[in-house]
Formats: sequence, C-alpha cells, structure tokens
Amino acid sequence: MEGGVVVKHSMHSSDIVSKFAKVCKFRSIGVFSSENPNFQEVCNDVKECVNGVAKVDSDGAKVFVDMVEVCGKSGGTGHDEIMKLFDILSEVKLAYVKLQEAHIPYDPEKIRAADEMVLSNLDGLCKVRRAFKEKQFQKSNSLSACLTVLRGEIKAQERLLEKLKAQAKKKGVEISYLKGELCDLDEKNRMLVEEIKRRKREEIKRFNLSSVDNVINEVAKGIHDFAKPLIALMKASGWDLDEAANAIQDSVVYSVRSHKKYAFEAYIVRRMFNGFSIKSHNVDDVLRFNDPLDVLTEDPNSSFAEFCKTKYLLIVHPAIEASFFGHLDQRNFVSSGRHPMTPFYQLFVKMARWVWILQGIVASVPESEMFVINRGTEFCDNYMENIERCMDDDDMGSFDKQHWRHKVELMVMPGFRIGDKLFKSRVYLSRLGNTS
Repeated sequence: MEGGVVVKHSMHSSDIVSKFAKVCKFRSIGVFSSENPNFQEVCNDVKECVNGVAKVDSDGAKVFVDMVEVCGKSGGTGHDEIMKLFDILSEVKLAYVKLQEAHIPYDPEKIRAADEMVLSNLDGLCKVRRAFKEKQFQKSNSLSACLTVLRGEIKAQERLLEKLKAQAKKKGVEISYLKGELCDLDEKNRMLVEEIKRRKREEIKRFNLSSVDNVINEVAKGIHDFAKPLIALMKASGWDLDEAANAIQDSVVYSVRSHKKYAFEAYIVRRMFNGFSIKSHNVDDVLRFNDPLDVLTEDPNSSFAEFCKTKYLLIVHPAIEASFFGHLDQRNFVSSGRHPMTPFYQLFVKMARWVWILQGIVASVPESEMFVINRGTEFCDNYMENIERCMDDDDMGSFDKQHWRHKVELMVMPGFRIGDKLFKSRVYLSRLGNTS
C-alpha cells in the first residue's frame, strides 16, 4: 500500500519484480500526478535507465553504468538481446508510473490496463531470461560436444602414437640385432683376412722350393712390368732406344731387335740388387698389406720406405724423368721422403716390394747368398738359365747343339743359394762358336 491506495500484482511475478528492483532501483514516489514536482525527475530516471543502470555512491549521488558493458561482462549475451531487455525495462517502468497516475483521479480501468501492461512486460522479461538460459545451455552443449570430439581425436592420436612407439621399439630391437650380426660378420671377415695374411706369411717363411720360386718369379715379373713403361716413355720422349741399350751394355749381339728390352731389365736389376744386404729384416710389415703403397702411407720413415726412395733415385736419372714429365716434381717429392700416387711410381713400388721380400728371405736363412754372372762367362746350365730358354733347332742350323758354346751377354736376374737349394741366374746368351 502506497499513499492509501493498494496496488495488486500477480503472485507469479513477485520474484521478477524483486530482481527488477535490484537492477533499476527507484525512489518511493508515492502517488504521482502530472502536477507532482518529482514527476519530471522520475521520467528522466526512466530515460537514464534505458542507457544505464543507476547506482548510488557514498554521497547519495546517482551513478549510471553502461548496461551493455555490465551484461557483456557478466552474461555474455548479444547486443540485440541486451537492447530488448532494456526496452522491456523501460516499458515496465513507464507502466508502473501510469499505474500510480491512475489512482488520482481514481480510474479502475486505467489501473487495470496499467497493471496488465506491467504483467505483460514482466512476462517478456521471463521470456528473455528463458531465452538467455537456453542459449547458454546450447553454448554449453556445443562446447561439450566440441570437447567430446576433441577428446575422441586426442585418444585416437594417442592410440596411434602408442602404436608408432611400439613399432619404433620393434624396429629398434631389429636394428640392434642386425648391428650385432654386422659386428659378428665384420669380426669374422677381419679374422679371415688375418688368416689369409698369416698363411701368406707362413708360406714365405717355410722357404721351400716352391714358395721361394714364387718370390723370385714375382721379382722378375715386377722388373719386367716396370721396364715396359720405362721403355715406352723413353720412346715417346724421343730417346734413341738402340743407343740407350748400347749405353747399358755395348756390342751385344741380339737375336732379334725386341731382345734389347733385356738390356733395360738388366739395368734395373743392377740398380735394384746393388749393395744387396744380407742383414735380416722383418717382411711382415710389407706382407700384411695388399697394396705396398699402404705400407709407405702408414710409415713413411720405415726401412722399406727408405729402400724405395734410394732405389728410385738410383734407377730414374733426372734427365730421364725430366724428359718423361717435363719437370722433376716427382723426383723432388721422393727425395723429401714422400711417395707420390702416380701410376709410374706405383709400378716401381710393386717391384721394390718383392725385391725387399726376397732380400729378407735370403738374409734370414743361414748360409744363403746371392751370386751374379759376369758378361763373357761361358754358359753353364748347372747354375744358369737362358732367359729365352733353350735355342730352337732352327737357330742351331745343321749343327748339333752340343757342338756349340754360348757366352753370357746380360745377367737379367741374379742367382741365389738359399740353404741347400740353388736358384739359377737368368741370363741372355750369344754363341761363342763350335767346340769340335
């Protein structure tokens, strides 16, 4: 009851009116009329409430806060819903004012119309409230659905990750197993290589007739293989091979012109076996490498390296090398204790390796020696071997071979007496004449 007039409202809207009063708090204005001095202020409050929420500070002054900002922070509703809410609040407040105006003069019809207007707007507020809650519920459901989908996706990815981890672990075990097998195979291969090398060394150390024969044959082959490019380079460089062969050994009667190659091989033999030492040395360091250049690379200051250096500088004259290559770079390289990787030097080192091994064999067996055959010595097949083997019958003509004597023109390979075994010297022969 206000001002002696009882205003009845429907009971179902009482809680909404209470909440409405908290949002837009009015002063008690009693019964209004158009003549009431506070009427215009109330109308202004209605307009202000449309744009903001009235608050009272400590001094009693009204403070209006932007309703859009307040609701936006607290409820998260859209702009249209907020404006609709303010429109309804404005209508409720105006209806409430009309309700009080209808009391003076007392007009039941106006009171009833104003009351229905208030109730209608309160119902509108209820609808806005319900719509707001429904939207919030829908948003909550939508977010929940999204989270459910994301959780499902995360679980699927986690299952896939676990599967990949299991596969990676399995592959890791396989890799470890294969690595172990590879290490075992490498070790077996290493042992096989060492066994092959050991057998080769043992074969050399047994010093039987067959093995030493093989070494001597390798020495002869190495000398022949090095002489071939030496002759070819001299020919390509403009050297007169006839004069060169005659300078090595003059007045040699060759059966055919191609036999002059033995003069160059004899020259190499003289240089390689010059100062042949009977001092024992270990040949294992040379035998354990397939490529003798690897020996020089591993230990460029070894006795074998010094042997190669000395013999190369002795065999290849500076004038010869300069004519071959146009410079002395290779010679200077070898002189400084290094070993070039050129094909020419590689052939030389392969030859030098077998000479080094043969020297080691001879020096390691007691009562062993090397013997040489001088030019002009009469051929004796007890300790000499014709480099061209025996003469053909056609070469002997109508005379019996036994009636002919031969002399040594060139020693192409020295002879060796190792223990109780004799290895013949290889020589190039010419005829001396008939013995009868």
